[in-house]
Amino acid sequence: MQQPNQRGGYRQAQGQGPNPMAIRTKKYQLSTDTYTRMAMGQVWKKEWWYALIPFAVGLLPAAIWPSWWWLVLALVLTLLYVLLRSAQITGVAQMEQSKALFERLNYEIDNKQILLRLNETKGMGLTWDMIGKARRDADAYLLWLQPPADAEQMPGFRGWLGRTFTVPVFLHLPFKIFNSPNDIKLFDSMLRRKNLITAAAEPVAATPATGSTPAA
Repeated sequence: MQQPNQRGGYRQAQGQGPNPMAIRTKKYQLSTDTYTRMAMGQVWKKEWWYALIPFAVGLLPAAIWPSWWWLVLALVLTLLYVLLRSAQITGVAQMEQSKALFERLNYEIDNKQILLRLNETKGMGLTWDMIGKARRDADAYLLWLQPPADAEQMPGFRGWLGRTFTVPVFLHLPFKIFNSPNDIKLFDSMLRRKNLITAAAEPVAATPATGSTPAA
């Protein structure tokens, strides 16, 4: 399972003052409910067909011993898989390693890092090489963190499991937490220069997002 401290760790930024050249956002808190809903949607949109595997395994004996009980077994195995995978996703929001993702903080963004600030003197930094991909939606940016290095390096079946059944860990940055349209354009340009998004369209005006609590 992906966790922030398994990606090389957040770089502590205690005692580091604000960077006057950086993009600074308003305070924002991603709720665990919003994260869970978004992560569930991402995972099941990509992995829905995995649920067919336990269903097929449960039905295999029916080719030799026909019985309705094998269908029941197949359905039970599929349900168990869905429940376990969903529990893995919801568990991220409850773990101590992920706590920083759901704090009320503001972001300070420059060409070197994305700093998650709890206050003026304490925060945790994500360098850009820790960002695997990004997406610009109608009202927000999503920035996914890189998969954990140990899963990438682990050989064999365990490595495949670690790479396949990860949980998406991401930053959710609504347009409305930026202090001006110019800041949005600067951030958009920064993401393009780092090849995280393409110059398909200009970002649109922000709209209220359920489950978020931005404040000036």
